[in-house]
Amino acid sequence: MDPKLQKLVDEAEIRQVHIRYCRGIDRMDWDLVRSCYHPEAIDRHGAYEGGVEGFIDWAVKLLPNFESTMHFTGNQYVKVNGNVAFAEHYCRAFHRTKAVGDTPATDWVVNIRYVDRFEKRNGEWRIADRMVVFDSERVDPVTSSSAPLSNPQFGRRDRSDPSYKYDVVA
Repeated sequence: MDPKLQKLVDEAEIRQVHIRYCRGIDRMDWDLVRSCYHPEAIDRHGAYEGGVEGFIDWAVKLLPNFESTMHFTGNQYVKVNGNVAFAEHYCRAFHRTKAVGDTPATDWVVNIRYVDRFEKRNGEWRIADRMVVFDSERVDPVTSSSAPLSNPQFGRRDRSDPSYKYDVVA
């Protein structure tokens, strides 16, 4: 393949891994999250630092404490050098906390960057080393308990989410 075309393909595949990771986290689809990392990868994720399986175990315990999460990806800088790449993905992550007793729900919004080292092995790009950089955060009170729609289709945090119905690859 032409080297310029290969570079574009590699960059697109790396960006796709990141988007797949965000979907996996938001749907709590642990196999999808796992598929984004090489087995011996390291994740430095704020309160967690260690291997992929430990990260997933940590997320399995942490994420059900939120009513929902949504990762919105912005800038994606990718620099490929052979079978190794650097990527920096800007992201705004929304975390809806659950109301507990008299404490109302809140939206915890964090602006983060995923700073990653990717490696291409056996023709597949995956994360080898990840650091999550926190740039800012805020907490907003939730002032309503339901969407203003007459018959909303609410998202679910597992494979019963409506998106899986139309994902022919799933």
